[in-house]
Amino acid sequence: MDEHAAMPEGADQMSVTLTLPDNSQRHFDGPVTGADLAADIGPGLAKAAMAVRVDGQLRDLDVPITADAHVALITARDEEEALELIRHDTAHVLAEAVQELFPDTQVTIGPVIKDGFFYDFARDKPFTTEELEVIEARMHEIVARNEPIRREVWDRDQAIAHFRSIGEKYKAEIIEDLPQGEEVSVYRHGDNWLDLCRGPHLPSSGRIGGAFKLMKVAGAYWRGDHRNEMLTRIYGTAWRDKKELKAYLHRLEEAEKRDHRRLGKDMQLFHFQEEAAGMAFWHPKGWAVYRALEDYIRRKLDKAGYKEIKTPQIVDRSLWEKSGHWDKFAEHMYALTSEERDLAVKPMNCPCHVQVFNQHLHSYRDLPLRLSEFGSCHRYEPSGAMHGLMRVRAFTQDDAHIFCTEDQIRSESEAFSALLFEVYKDLGFEQVRVKFSDRPDVRAGDDATWDRAEAALKDATEAMGLEVELNPGEGAFYGPKLEFVLTDAIGRDWQCGTLQVDFVLPERLDASYVGEDGSRHRPVMLHRAIFGSFERFIGILIEHYAGRFPLWLAPVQVVVATITSDADAYAQQVLERLKAAGLRAELDVRNEKINYKVREHSVAKVPVLLVVGKREAEEQKLSVRRLGSQDQTTETLDDAIASLVEQARMP
Repeated sequence: MDEHAAMPEGADQMSVTLTLPDNSQRHFDGPVTGADLAADIGPGLAKAAMAVRVDGQLRDLDVPITADAHVALITARDEEEALELIRHDTAHVLAEAVQELFPDTQVTIGPVIKDGFFYDFARDKPFTTEELEVIEARMHEIVARNEPIRREVWDRDQAIAHFRSIGEKYKAEIIEDLPQGEEVSVYRHGDNWLDLCRGPHLPSSGRIGGAFKLMKVAGAYWRGDHRNEMLTRIYGTAWRDKKELKAYLHRLEEAEKRDHRRLGKDMQLFHFQEEAAGMAFWHPKGWAVYRALEDYIRRKLDKAGYKEIKTPQIVDRSLWEKSGHWDKFAEHMYALTSEERDLAVKPMNCPCHVQVFNQHLHSYRDLPLRLSEFGSCHRYEPSGAMHGLMRVRAFTQDDAHIFCTEDQIRSESEAFSALLFEVYKDLGFEQVRVKFSDRPDVRAGDDATWDRAEAALKDATEAMGLEVELNPGEGAFYGPKLEFVLTDAIGRDWQCGTLQVDFVLPERLDASYVGEDGSRHRPVMLHRAIFGSFERFIGILIEHYAGRFPLWLAPVQVVVATITSDADAYAQQVLERLKAAGLRAELDVRNEKINYKVREHSVAKVPVLLVVGKREAEEQKLSVRRLGSQDQTTETLDDAIASLVEQARMP
């Protein structure tokens, strides 16, 4: 039955007052739809409206509003909600196009995802690239038909019977999982095609526009279970207009050029292999980048008053049970048995840092105590989840834990945040967003403890003047946290830094200090990281800079390349001078043409090429070429070295 065919009894006598976002009000003699409201305001809005938010809930434009409410009409200007609607509808149009072209195909589920959508289909064989082009063309035809999209509410048993009768066993199975007596929401496109969906949706297919593209085909198990049937998944993207679509496709193209896995191979930085899945093999050039980054952050931490420590890789299972990590993380931990003891390779450093703290009875005068470690950790990640340096099984955290009093949370949070923003700026990241993640459903500690921790962290953010986005339910196991999200050169977001306020772990592991009153007190533990892990952060840096690192971070900073063999001896002298000055330099005296050498070192992203020939050797000069520039300058050896040393200075 059509939900909109019937109005509540006495509806024509009801008066309805709708309050708009600017607090202005519109009064109606009876129930009113979002479409009615838009038309009442003006023809422009009637044409632009996509859906309506009623008391915070998004609804179809033709749903009757039967009581006073706060409302907002959603248009393309409401980016997040508009994109959600467009992508949701485009997924439905994809399914409609597939079934028009391939009638024996069953549709299953088609959710919105980041930057687009997908839909899973049950079909004897996967779709080909050529078929994707045909499907996309049919989707444009459906949009051009501007079919009305209407919601209907069916009886549960009626819906099961219908979908079974048309051979849609997957849809019937979804409905069978619903409780007895529950109504089923179905959306009909035009006169015939329909799909099971909660909605809301746009009023017609034409409102989607033409800014969409089908991207690829992949396999997927029904309901994500490998014991179930393999389905064919079609991924697509959809945007508000063609300009946004073009920009997105350009970002994808740029991302492919910047892929750290490809650049890592081209630049000989690292590799992975099956014998140590998810664990990087660092090559000399990659390790040079790693060490430069480590030296940089170590200097920053030393200056900020951190004391560096080193803790064991393997710890008895009993510590992980006491800390609570075993219950929560056991499936991701590497466990082993030795001499009849159960052990685990550490997946994080926190419990070990508490052990260092506990070796001495600290006074309140010792606090805050900032313990840092470049801690090597291991976590079992499913093979399908691993992705180059971005998702690994072995990683090193730039980890630190600050043991402090409750009164010091604000000042320590301020100091850490200032350090973090300074580091990100040094490394070329100017845009940083901050998310406030509060208590998750599964957590340690009681509500009173979480109330204190969340209040303390909120107080600190307010004191710092940080603008934060609420990230509900995404806090750490032990406490609320700030997540620092940086934006790279092509506009992608990366969550890297974190600051967590923890009242729980010190209690579990019996950490204490002697207060000013002579009594024992529990310290607060601030878990903090800036990079998150060296591996992932280096992957981000590679893609941010497209391999063209700033001079101080480049794996090879300078290459001395000869034009003729007459200059070999002079080139060797230049190399020795560069190395003596502390620069990472290499020599290229191969019997190859200079243009070949220039191209090869450009592919390797070497920032500076010093070219020497017979004349340069005689005059004790150098031709200086910089990556990305067609120009070259001639400089004396002393001037060139002095300039390079200054430019390569670590921030």
